[in-house]
Amino acid sequence: MANIVLLHGAYQGGWIWTKVAAVLRRDGHNVFAPTLDGCGERRHALRPGIDTESQAAEVAEMLFFEDLKDVVLVGTSCGGMIACRVAELARERIGRVVLADALALMNGEAVSDHVKRPTAVTTDLATGPSYEDAANRMFSSLEGETKEWALARYTPHPVAAMAAPVKLDSFWQSQWTASVIYCTQAPNPGEAHQRRAAKALNAKWYELDTGHYPMLTEPEALSRLIMTV
Repeated sequence: MANIVLLHGAYQGGWIWTKVAAVLRRDGHNVFAPTLDGCGERRHALRPGIDTESQAAEVAEMLFFEDLKDVVLVGTSCGGMIACRVAELARERIGRVVLADALALMNGEAVSDHVKRPTAVTTDLATGPSYEDAANRMFSSLEGETKEWALARYTPHPVAAMAAPVKLDSFWQSQWTASVIYCTQAPNPGEAHQRRAAKALNAKWYELDTGHYPMLTEPEALSRLIMTV
């Protein structure tokens, strides 16, 4: 049995991992899919000061209070930034890092350095796509009931977590057991970005022939790769 922590990306919550969590629990693993501060069903707690550092600190606290060890830490999309920071903060509790079609920013980089969001609706506290942009671009790789299910649940993301440069004091200078999973149909964050992360981490490289939401389109295949050592 493994302890697995699944970290979601922007405009999501822990709900995005429902199918993967079910597969992993079926196989006997201990799975956590927390919703990050200010996101999803926690959007009512949205306030100034939520950024990648504060979100990661909360997850690191969860690892401590749950007394989780040898954790398989999985980050997707913008959750990759959170995973890297959590790994820094809770180094002794991390067994492996898995970046699943994830943004893997170097210290001081911001999301806007790698991803352009053409129709973001932004306030002082949050940012996110319009419904039309979510339907026609963000979730364009999804179909039918899965697409409608995701559209009904997407929410704005704390703006500082999307706009501020990441702070990673030691992640890229440390040694990790790591995997990078690239989704070949996803334009962002793209192959070159993820190749850079894999090279820096000396990580195992895997590919899935799907879009940016493999946890919805290929949950069985993604679960197998998460657990491939």
